[in-house]
Amino acid sequence: MPTYITIPIAARLLRWTRRRWSGGLLGLVALIATAPYRGAHAQMTAASVAKSAEPSTYAELWQAAALAVDQGEFEKNEAVRSALYAKATSYARRAVALNAMDAEGHFHLSRALGRTALALGPRERVKYGIEVRDEALAALKLAPRHPGALHVLGVWNAEIMRLSGISRAVAKAFLGGQVFGTASWSEAVRYLELAVEIEPTRLVHRLDVARIYRDTNRTNDARAAYRAAIASPASDPNDAVYRQQAVDELRKLR
Repeated sequence: MPTYITIPIAARLLRWTRRRWSGGLLGLVALIATAPYRGAHAQMTAASVAKSAEPSTYAELWQAAALAVDQGEFEKNEAVRSALYAKATSYARRAVALNAMDAEGHFHLSRALGRTALALGPRERVKYGIEVRDEALAALKLAPRHPGALHVLGVWNAEIMRLSGISRAVAKAFLGGQVFGTASWSEAVRYLELAVEIEPTRLVHRLDVARIYRDTNRTNDARAAYRAAIASPASDPNDAVYRQQAVDELRKLR
């Protein structure tokens, strides 16, 4: 953003960006909804979490965070949904505090932060968006082939690139989002393709790589990825929704 922009102009740009944020940065912080909620080696069920009235161990905390995000995604009551996301963030932060040297806590914190940010304003969403990236990178540092963290970073790059140039400039210049300048379509492709390589039958990986192909004009690759998503077996609670999204988006693809 040029340094000669005046305060009134900057204020107008911020108001304009806020109006358009729901289709841009809101998508960025919501991206974690499509990230696999289980770790590559973990199978988590509601019963396994419910056995403890209040989670206290590292495993119980990250599993409870994952479950709270999953429950919140389909909760229609806004207050209940926000409470679930806040609880998920708290659990995940406690998990990381107990064991910062395991990838699962960082991954589920990135996911919880993305959901918590949905109720915040633009400046806070940028802050949370940066932390989402930081936590996903922390997970990858500990487990370089963690498919969930790879997925998060792939879609993070894609959602930044989907923002308008003005929105990115405002976020970088006025909202503390300088790291947004590191995003690229090539990184989005790299991360998502690696997630697909590691978990080729995970529907959400196929769906989001299809969207990236679509948005980078790789239409034939997008069609193939959408079809692979539709054919993938169900492995996550929200797969029925994502499968229908794949069907609808493939139908619209030209």
